Amino acid sequence: MIVSTPPATSGIGAGRYIESAEQPANTTTSVHELSTADGAKVTGVLRTVPGASTVIALMHPRQDLTHHVLVPELLARGFAVWTQGTRSVNNDLNLVHEQALLDAAAGQVFLRDNGFGSVLTLGHSGGGALFAFYHEQAGLAPDNRLAATPAGRPIDLAGADMPVPDGAIFLAPHPGQGQLLLRLIDPSVSDENDPLSVDPSLNPFDPANGFAEPPESSSYSAEFIERYRTAQRNRVARIDAVARDFVAESGRARAHFTVSGDPADRRAALAPRVMTVYRTDADLRFVDLSLNPNDRPYGSLFGRRPDLTDYGLVGFGRLATPEAWLSTWSGLSSNAGFLRCAPEVRVPTLFVELTGDQACFPEDAVEMVNAFGADDVTHVRVEGTHFGGPIRKGAPTGASLAAAEIGGWLAQRFG
Repeated sequence: MIVSTPPATSGIGAGRYIESAEQPANTTTSVHELSTADGAKVTGVLRTVPGASTVIALMHPRQDLTHHVLVPELLARGFAVWTQGTRSVNNDLNLVHEQALLDAAAGQVFLRDNGFGSVLTLGHSGGGALFAFYHEQAGLAPDNRLAATPAGRPIDLAGADMPVPDGAIFLAPHPGQGQLLLRLIDPSVSDENDPLSVDPSLNPFDPANGFAEPPESSSYSAEFIERYRTAQRNRVARIDAVARDFVAESGRARAHFTVSGDPADRRAALAPRVMTVYRTDADLRFVDLSLNPNDRPYGSLFGRRPDLTDYGLVGFGRLATPEAWLSTWSGLSSNAGFLRCAPEVRVPTLFVELTGDQACFPEDAVEMVNAFGADDVTHVRVEGTHFGGPIRKGAPTGASLAAAEIGGWLAQRFG
């Protein structure tokens, strides 16, 4: 079995195609369609083995984790596994994280209703911030939960049943979709309508700024790094402003329609604005391995040549509605930041850091672990890359090493 992500072809999805064990022969599998508190439909797969009283819920805001590499590993250790999608699985054009919390809540209610003694969350990569966000909101009194998305759309978290899980596991969590994109976005884009536009003074792939031809590591000056990161925030702020203008435009059209009843106003209110965000694979750490050093290979999550993939079709936040941009992809506006939410994660917590991670760096891991509000926090480090691949040829996979740590931690606390 393999994780359900593309194989590493043409540099896309490099490191995601991880071999894993077969699930135990006595596994029982069932598929379930759930209704969320706001009437959406989501689907999950429950796998269990005889005697399992603890269930681990895996979820990601954008990806289908049905065949996540840890599923058979957890089953083999005697734990049930629930893998669930959001309403935006594999189609994140309109991914609103506040709605994804209602999706997660439906899964948590289902697992409670099925009689498991303990229900835990396991967030890998972007699933980490999603579940940190869920823990934060679930732990609040209903009236204190968020009532609107960053775009101003009402969201009834207060009216939703949001059970607090019994434990939390985080595997290679990055700081959140928006916070991650804030590091990845290329600030040298000088015209948002032109994917080839470049401000030479900010071009991360110009030798004049410290870039070296791969696979040689680049070397950027402290002055360039500071200018670059400031410019990244400035670009996100500019895109935020455009998104808010689009939201306001739709709001005005809705208001006009309620007064005029004019079909033209109604069409204007319904017409989607889809934002294209070019060049989002340009974290300097991908090509300068001296920055926040760890065991990571040269390259990004998308391939070994960020100087090329930055210009390609695949990339985080490439297409988004204004609402999705503000809720998910803006590191300045999104509520789903790991560090913002972690203080309200108050259940026993395991944080598994991968030493070759290209999205969660050692400084990030320390900051995240220190932010948890739980009294019982365990931080372990295992060799591996972000998606659980081996750190070097012939080495054990990061996923298998992580599974051993997770299994031991679960056995100590949840039997």
